[in-house]
Amino acid sequence: MKTPYEILEVSEQATDSEIKQAYLQKVKLNPPDRDHEKFQQIHGAYETIKNVTSRENFALFNYPKADFDALLEQVFITGPVLMNANIFQALLRASIDDNTFMPGNSKKTTV
Repeated sequence: MKTPYEILEVSEQATDSEIKQAYLQKVKLNPPDRDHEKFQQIHGAYETIKNVTSRENFALFNYPKADFDALLEQVFITGPVLMNANIFQALLRASIDDNTFMPGNSKKTTV
């Protein structure tokens, strides 16, 4: 998924006027009567980063999407993991907020 900066083709350090100029140029090339979906994407990107406050909100509250395929590939290229049935069962029961498997955690898992 593209960020608003990528959609408008501006840098993250762009000024309000540079962002507005990029927006107007994109709207000129993609008017709403020609491709309404593309126009909505451009307009949404502009609304998201049109001024300093909106850019700060975007930076604070927008989390990049995780690329799970890349994460899995990274895990598997690091080498095989030796796992017994007890560790596998503990992994199945672990929750996202469970710190049982956090690096540096000295807590022993009881299975």
